[in-house]
Amino acid sequence: MEENNQQSKRKFFETGIKFGLIATAGTILATKVFGESKSKETEELMTTDGHLVQVPVSEVKDFSIKPKDYDPRVGFPGKKFVMVVDLAKCKNARKCQNACNKGHYITGDNAWLKIYKMQESEETAPYFMPTQCQHCDKPPCVKVCPVDATFKREDGIVLIDNERCIGCRFCMAACPYSIRVFNWKEPEQGVIANKADYTPDFCGEPSVKGTVDKCDFCPHQIVKGELPFCVKACPNDVFAFGDMYEDAVTNGSGETFKLSKLLKDRAGHRLMEGLGTEPSVFYLPPSGIEDDAYEKGLENYTEFESVPKK
Repeated sequence: MEENNQQSKRKFFETGIKFGLIATAGTILATKVFGESKSKETEELMTTDGHLVQVPVSEVKDFSIKPKDYDPRVGFPGKKFVMVVDLAKCKNARKCQNACNKGHYITGDNAWLKIYKMQESEETAPYFMPTQCQHCDKPPCVKVCPVDATFKREDGIVLIDNERCIGCRFCMAACPYSIRVFNWKEPEQGVIANKADYTPDFCGEPSVKGTVDKCDFCPHQIVKGELPFCVKACPNDVFAFGDMYEDAVTNGSGETFKLSKLLKDRAGHRLMEGLGTEPSVFYLPPSGIEDDAYEKGLENYTEFESVPKK
């Protein structure tokens, strides 16, 4: 029974993005979303307000998320992608970083996902903190780019068009989270990174010498109805990813949570929220850290120790 529930929750994430489930007054307009179907077999899915509905299996499996007029610089209109990072679960397994590096053909020290060992004070326990691009709603990096290489899509994802990037690094100076990396030398990614035509929604394929790279929220995975590499790879379900408008996020085990309730119950915060950048990445406090002390620590965001690679 539990396995079936997890499968249903995983399917909810996939179809939630694919169909844009519409919830009104606690109900879902299933007939408008899915239409008529000759198939009698149904799949049990969860709506954004927690109700279970029956959906024809044929409709679930035969739909493609990628719109016919999909523009990588526009993204998916009507979506707002967000990520939740549970610091209480991070054990520095680094599977997330390895999967990100492999999925984006990242080499050397240019990892897009950094993991830091943090500590609020000498009296408190240290904890591990994964940090990547925050995909801000008000990104300072976009404002300072002189050639529109760094841009924000309608679905909230901030990307870099390496064909436009001139390597001025203004965006790196403007980013308060220090998550961008610069390709000082040839990335040496090999022919595998050049197997397809260049597209700005798949950063790192290929990376370009003299340009900036960063976490892209894996839109090339979202197009296929899949979770970002880091979310799928984490053995401890540290990450959860989803759509803020649907108020749902899903972790690597396929468990789906109501975003607003999760953030309220676990005192979710965003990094340096006082700066007004409005990040799309939310953090749940580590175990044993009081909410007020944790929030103060995030505002200051003082790195305790960079964790060496294993």
